[in-house]
Amino acid sequence: MATGTVADVVKLCGKLGIIGFGGPAAHIAMLEDEAVNRRKWLSREHFLDLVGATNLIPGPNSTEMMIHVGYQRAGWPGLLAAGISFVLPAVLLSTLIARIYVEFGALPAVQPFLAGVKPAVLAVILGALWRLGKTASKPAAAGQTRIALGIIGIAVAVAVYLGVPVIWSLIAGGLLGMLALRAISGWGAAPALFALPEGRPELPWADLLPAPSLKWAALILAAAAPALTLGALGLFFLKVGSVLYGSGYVLVAFLEGDLVHEYGWLTQQQLLDAIAIGQFTPGPVLSTAAFIGYVLAGVPGAAVSAAAIFAPSFVFVAILNPIVPRLRSSAWMAAFLDAVNVSAVGLMAAVLVRLTGDIVTAWPAAVIALLAAAAVLRWRVTSAWVVIGGALLGWPLSLLG
Repeated sequence: MATGTVADVVKLCGKLGIIGFGGPAAHIAMLEDEAVNRRKWLSREHFLDLVGATNLIPGPNSTEMMIHVGYQRAGWPGLLAAGISFVLPAVLLSTLIARIYVEFGALPAVQPFLAGVKPAVLAVILGALWRLGKTASKPAAAGQTRIALGIIGIAVAVAVYLGVPVIWSLIAGGLLGMLALRAISGWGAAPALFALPEGRPELPWADLLPAPSLKWAALILAAAAPALTLGALGLFFLKVGSVLYGSGYVLVAFLEGDLVHEYGWLTQQQLLDAIAIGQFTPGPVLSTAAFIGYVLAGVPGAAVSAAAIFAPSFVFVAILNPIVPRLRSSAWMAAFLDAVNVSAVGLMAAVLVRLTGDIVTAWPAAVIALLAAAAVLRWRVTSAWVVIGGALLGWPLSLLG
């Protein structure tokens, strides 16, 4: 299965960890552009299967997608290398900013830089949405199937945009879509959930237990943390990494409810500053844990917090990745994956619409977004140069706006 080297994985995921502004949708869009569109490491169909399945498990989706691609490219070493190289730049930067914050009591001013990066990221998401949307709609399929998939994607996009929780939107889209697609194809007998090649033992359901077991163990242990210690800090962030679904807003709810109100480890202002760090640093927003860990317990706190919040993602991906191809062997589960995949595209569309409304509020942002869209769709400029170009335009245009 693995056809590349760890160096390949580190080079790609490390780069995306450095330039990966814009949140999970942008990270996945950049990964699709680099790993599928340019490097051809895996097919767009398989990438989309991984996106759909990953949306159904806890943890930071973009980090988990990096881990998936690393595993596909270089096996178990690639799995570890991908996650670490993607997360490490953000963790180190967050820790450095935390040190400045603790010493000087203020955050660096980077708003002009972000003024150009954010609208450029919209174009990167748009490019991935266009490519993945064409794949998810299965243009070679029958007309009724294409119509059904289109309805599912639009329905999920509308639901998410109107505020229906992401996980429930995806599950509903997957289950209802599975029934619709099987009805169109004539139902057929409901086969076993996993169809394995001959000569291989059946996959025991016990293989799926480590994820929920880890989840509940973390919940129980973290709930018993009465005082600020490295162990308590690690258990808290292990809990978060094990059960977190949805956007960064869900992370904020965890932090405010436990660290501010229940444990009293952070002040409200420190929480707001930590959230701001997650917005203007590249890479996964969960690297905010490193900032909080440093504020609470210095460098050891940053290391423990970051390691704990991302550790469950490696476990979840290790369990999920071998299962996804097997799901394709079952007609019913393949239909479920098709429906979840188009639902994931609908989710990306809803995120894009919402981000556009938040970001494009003045003419400089609109100019950058249009130029970046032309670069992505017309000239197929790589996502890294689109982000860098947006940043360079952001400085002067922010002064004019």
